[in-house]
Formats: sequence, C-alpha cells, structure tokens
Amino acid sequence: MKSKKSIIAAAVNTLQLEAQSILGLIPNINDDFVKIVELILACNGRIIVTGIGKSAIIAQKIVATFNSTGTPSIFMHAADAVHGDLGMIQKNDIVICISKSGNTPEIKVLAPLLKQSGNVMVGMIGQVNSDLARLSDFLLNTTVDKEACPNNLAPTTSTTAQLAMGDALAVCLLHARDFNEKDFARYHPGGSLGKRLYLKTGDLALKNAKPSIAPDAAVKDVIVEISQNRLGAVVVVESNAILGVITDGDIRRMLEKHTDLTNIKASDLMNRNPKKIEKDVLAVGALELIKENNITQLLVTDAGAYFGIIHLHDLLQEGII
Repeated sequence: MKSKKSIIAAAVNTLQLEAQSILGLIPNINDDFVKIVELILACNGRIIVTGIGKSAIIAQKIVATFNSTGTPSIFMHAADAVHGDLGMIQKNDIVICISKSGNTPEIKVLAPLLKQSGNVMVGMIGQVNSDLARLSDFLLNTTVDKEACPNNLAPTTSTTAQLAMGDALAVCLLHARDFNEKDFARYHPGGSLGKRLYLKTGDLALKNAKPSIAPDAAVKDVIVEISQNRLGAVVVVESNAILGVITDGDIRRMLEKHTDLTNIKASDLMNRNPKKIEKDVLAVGALELIKENNITQLLVTDAGAYFGIIHLHDLLQEGII
C-alpha cells in the first residue's frame, strides 16, 4: 500500500502532465484548424467521427458535443467500419479519424478506404509521420510528450489532448454559428439543464391551483382557502387585480395577537407589496427572486394581472435548484 504522500504526488503529477498536454496544443491551432472549422461550417452533410480503443470513446464524446451545439454528427467505430458501417458515410460528409499512433491495424485498413470515398478526411493524430497523417487532407496535431501512466502506456495525456482539441473545434463552431441559449435549450429539452433554459414561471403556475380571496373575506375563509390549495398563501384580489397576499405565517402572527377574529378581514392581514414576476420570465429568474427576498411563494402575473402562484417546492421538484 502506497503512502498518503505518494498517492497525492501521483495525482498531482497526473494533473500537471495532462494540463501540459492541453497547453501544448496551442501552437497546433493553425491554418489547418481554421480550414477545418470553415469546412465544417460549410458542410451540407454530417461529421463522421471514428476511432479505435480509447480514441473511439473520445470520438463518441466529441460527437455528443457536436450534436448538442448544432453540428450534426455520427460516431463510427473504426473496427465496425470495415464490416459494413462504411455505408453510413454519405457524399457530403466530413470524416474525422482519431488515433494516437495513426498506425494501428484497423486505422491502416480504414484510412485508404476513407480516402477512396472522396470525402474530406481530417486526421486527429498524435504522430504526424504516420500512415493516417499521410492520407489525411487536414491534420489536428494532438501529439503529447508522454502519458501520465508511469509506464508511458495507458492513454491518459493523449486522450486528454484529443478531448480538448474536440472541445476547441466545437466551441469555435458554436461561436461561428452564434449559437445561443435558445438554441441550446432546443437541443437540451430534458433534465434540469434544459428546464433552466426554457421553463417559464407561467408553466409552473399553471400546474398549481390559483388561490384567491376577496378583500372583505373573513379570517375563516382565508384559512380554508390557504389549507385547500396547499401553497401556503392566498392572493387578495379584486377584479383580478392583486391587492396583496396572505401567507400561513401571517395567519399565525395574527392569532398570536388577536383572540377576537370577528371583525378582521383579509385586507387587514395582507401584505400589500408582495413579490411578483411576469409569467414569461424563466423559472430560474423566479429562483433568484425567491433567494434574494428569503421567501417561499411568488406571485405570477400576466401584464400585471393575477395569473397564479409558484412555491419554492415547485422549483425543487423541477430540478431548477
């Protein structure tokens, strides 16, 4: 068993080597890189990304990043390609072939076939004198000095460099396309990430009851309305205009001060300056307002008129928090 000190030292050394591998890519951002970005932007087909072993795993991640940021892409395993999957490559597609050595048996078989197809072939390569480099139309040089593995065998810094180069490509394409939050939300509708980008306060309010009470309503009616709708509050309205809000906390404080409730009306209890938000504002904006004011309910309006109410629990349930 290694000592605590040696474990920490190995981890730090790994991170330092991988950081150096990424920084070492900067001089390789050259004319080929720019031309590749331009070709992808002008591409009428898909980007086919292929590789073998650990490079295949990196290829899948790059494909996922491309697809989620507006660049249609498909992963093709280099071993499967020569057993039928070459059929997925269409006339206008661009192929990115990832390999550290550029000389693995599968790549040496695949590269000439890709060249014969007439598609533009980009080699993401760790050895610029390899067979793959020779056959590629354009190169993305991901050469590293050494792997973080002490035996210089397990792909570590090399796959980090490949991943970073793929991210650099994806982000340049994203910038060139002016890909914005709305575009991102279109491709990420599921999960909390998507909801933060498209879910609006009005969407949440529609899922809840719309508790309301007249300003002259008795305390008993206020309590019943709050209890029935389980939102911890009721809105005091008149002709759909918001006059105020009464929370269950307001009820408790009132009961501590008064024993005779006969003449107390809703208008006597309400907070006349409740926090409000328009229904078209993103739900994440509601979260910020709730946090800023240390409240649990927020009134939702439609051009100023009462539309509904949302609770902190709604945001929790939707994964916004």
